[in-house]
This record gives sequence, structure tokens and C-alpha cells, in this order.
Amino acid sequence: MEFKSFLSDILAGYVAYRKASGRDSISYLLNVRHFERYCEKEYPAAKELSQTMVDQWCKRRDTENSNSCISRIYPVLSFLRYARARGLINIQIPAAPRSTSRTYIPHAFTVAELQNFFHSCDSINAKYGLIGKIQKITVPVFFRLLYSSGMRTTEARLLRKEDIDLENGIVNIRFSKGYNQHFVVLHDTMLDLMKKYDVAISKIIPNRVFFFPTKSNKGYPGSWVTRIFRKCWYESNNAATIAYELRHHYAVENINGWIGQGLTTHMKLLSLSKSMGHTNVESTKYYYSLVPGLSEIIENATGDTFNQIIPNLQNDEESYQ
Repeated sequence: MEFKSFLSDILAGYVAYRKASGRDSISYLLNVRHFERYCEKEYPAAKELSQTMVDQWCKRRDTENSNSCISRIYPVLSFLRYARARGLINIQIPAAPRSTSRTYIPHAFTVAELQNFFHSCDSINAKYGLIGKIQKITVPVFFRLLYSSGMRTTEARLLRKEDIDLENGIVNIRFSKGYNQHFVVLHDTMLDLMKKYDVAISKIIPNRVFFFPTKSNKGYPGSWVTRIFRKCWYESNNAATIAYELRHHYAVENINGWIGQGLTTHMKLLSLSKSMGHTNVESTKYYYSLVPGLSEIIENATGDTFNQIIPNLQNDEESYQ
């Protein structure tokens, strides 16, 4: 990377320093190059770096949010600290701006989108041979299980055959986030589908270890879930989403179904929390933010405010340990 401004010697030394330190990030160096060009354009007669140049560069722009501002400024602050520590500039280093947490809003699936998605799962253009044969019967069942149970994708793909009680429709989740074992009760229609799949896959891989096995009798990797979901989803849908958001959908649909059910709401939240494998109700509480106006609906229906309900749940949970 070549520099041509009055900062060229200092910048060249900084680049060499970062490379020697094993930190020659392209994005960092590009931001430093942008800073050099800014100095050339805005202060064409300048012979040395001034406080005004630095302060103006570090101001947040109207088109930036706090995080994009930080991405632009941090590399330059690093360069300035390097130069100041070596006596190459006499500039006060501006305070680094603080990042703000980004609000994550999962995709709200429509009925049409889900119908399109599962149609693509059912008619997936699988490969020939054994891999294709397994995929053809696995994909429709696997993603319906995510949709109907709220399981994490990791939990579903690592399910062992022994973890599923097809007689009673109970799934034992042993491999979970935080190693929190919990149980999921299958819906009757999902249970029927799982039984049919079990018969079909057992003919292909008789002594399988995983409930959803690959041809080599192993569990599917996370990349398989991502690849197949994208393939089926974008075949007939345009909105951006990921497989994990089927879990969000499950939670929100459950909560939506409680509206108008009065005082049973707090017990249902506790049940949902346990079935989703949350270690505490606070984790499940997040999903309330995805149902617009739910806290007001609960207050109108039960006389309890949202914040009154949650502490009671925490006490109730302890008695269920």
C-alpha cells in the first residue's frame, strides 16, 4: 500500500509495524488510507497533521449510526496512538465513541412463506444415489420438527435415536446450549411423521446412531442445515431469514395464542421456557418484545403489569427444579 501525502512516512512505518505484529488487517489499512485522502482533499496545503483535521474526521456523520462510525474511526485512532507514542505527532487523541447494542428483530414468517418453504422441502431436488435418497426423506421431517417444537438447530441435528420415545412422543434433549437437558413433547401430527420417517430411514441405515443420520451414520453438521434451509427457502421466498428463526416463530406463535386466556399466561410462559431449554424465565421473557403490545394486553386481561408477572414466575420456577 503506497502513501503520497505529507503523512506518507508515518503511515508507511505504521503499516510495517502492524505487519510485523501480525495485525495487517486490510479493513484497518483501508480506513487509514481513507483518512489520508481526507486530509489531502480537505487540507491540500497542510504540511503536518493538526488537531482540527483529527477532530473533524472523528465526528459522527449524519449518515452513520454509532457502530459504523466506530468502524471508521477506530483504525485511525490506532494510527494516531502509534504516531503519538513515537513523538511523530503532537495531537490529543479523541475519546473513542461507545458502541450501542444492535436490536435484533427476527423475520416474522407469513403463512404463504411457510407454505412455500415446506413445499420446497417436500419437493427438494436431491442428489442421486444414497445421499439423495436420505436427503429426500430427511429434509421435510427435519425442518418440520424445528418449526413445530422450537428446538435449536443443533439440538435437532444431534438427536440420537435413543433420545426419541416414539411410543409416547417425548424427545430427550441432551445436547443443548449450556448442556441444559430438557424434554419436548411432540404434537400428534409431528409424532406420526417421525414414526414414518423412522421406519423409512431404518431400511436405509438399519443400525443408525443419530435419529437424522448421514450416509456415514453421523450427525449432520451445522453447515448442512444452513445450506439446505437456504436452498429451500430462496426457491420461492425473497425475505432474508435463517433456520434458527423458526425457533423464534415457535415462541411468538405460542405467546400469541395465549392472548385473552387471562391468569393462565404466567404458567404457560413457565412451560414454554422449560420446553425451549431456557435456564431461566428471563431468557424466554425476550420473546415478549416480539409480540407488539403484549404487555398492555396482559395488563388489561389480568390486572397485572408485565413486570409483576415476571418476578412471580421466577419464584414459581424454583419450585419446579
